[in-house]
Amino acid sequence: MTDGAGLGVAVAAVATTAYNVGLIFEKRALRRLPAIDARHALGLLKTVLLDFTWLAGFALMLCGFGLQVVALMLAPVSVVQPVLGSGTVILVLLSRVVLRERLGRVEFGCVLSVAVAIAAIALSAAGSGGRVGHQASGWLIAAVAGPTCVLALVLGARSLRPAVRGKHRPPAIGVSYGLAAGLLYGVATLAIKALSGVIFGQSGRLAGLALAVLASPYPYLTVACSAVALLIFQTGLQRCRVSIVGPVSNITGSVFFMVAGTWLFAERLPANPVELSLRLGGIAVAGAAVIVLSRQPAGTEPVTVAETAAAVGAA
Repeated sequence: MTDGAGLGVAVAAVATTAYNVGLIFEKRALRRLPAIDARHALGLLKTVLLDFTWLAGFALMLCGFGLQVVALMLAPVSVVQPVLGSGTVILVLLSRVVLRERLGRVEFGCVLSVAVAIAAIALSAAGSGGRVGHQASGWLIAAVAGPTCVLALVLGARSLRPAVRGKHRPPAIGVSYGLAAGLLYGVATLAIKALSGVIFGQSGRLAGLALAVLASPYPYLTVACSAVALLIFQTGLQRCRVSIVGPVSNITGSVFFMVAGTWLFAERLPANPVELSLRLGGIAVAGAAVIVLSRQPAGTEPVTVAETAAAVGAA
């Protein structure tokens, strides 16, 4: 692996660690905060922006996003993304140790399968640094991002649909939250990759760089997708287990970004048959794990003090 790719892997490792530690901070804060609803954005902002623990977690996640830009400037998507996806392991471990969340056997097996899939994808990229793509057609990015955002919004709206009285809630609703947020975060990361290309192509003054960034559609696409994903994800994070919502969102965004990013930025798949098999097999296993998780019964989330008080007040 080249020096640039090796540095990109190191930066990506720091990025995913910061992101997932921030996620645990947010989950701890949301457990004690009043119930939030992604359909009421102002209420969500008022709830979370007054909590120091949530803000600390959000700051760590922002640092993770910023370091992703640096990593993607140094190494190809196929090298960086498996490292970012490895944060799933960190998240599951922290959720067990810090949050005391427990997974059933099937759920644990699925999360473990995701970790193995990420390791296989990483091994498929370990042979060489590969070509780092910096430019992609804006029309092609729009053609991929548009339908993906629509699908994510449909999934998000379905997961946020109020339960009909007398009927059971859809099973494993945390998977719907994770899929919707993961697709939106995947589009945001795709825009970050394109933005890194804009930055890479600028060699002039800082003012010229700032103008080039502001004139590009990618910062706005990143902010818009990240904001909507945040609304959906934070609601799912409060209502469901982080050890399910987090990995589903992570692997969905990772697989989408790896497939779409490798194609859009002309970063070739491995020519070696073994490496190609590891890459495609890892993606298939990760997708199968998400499908199995989506068919599991919804797990119960511990009732918070705020939820108990609300229930008593309603009574």
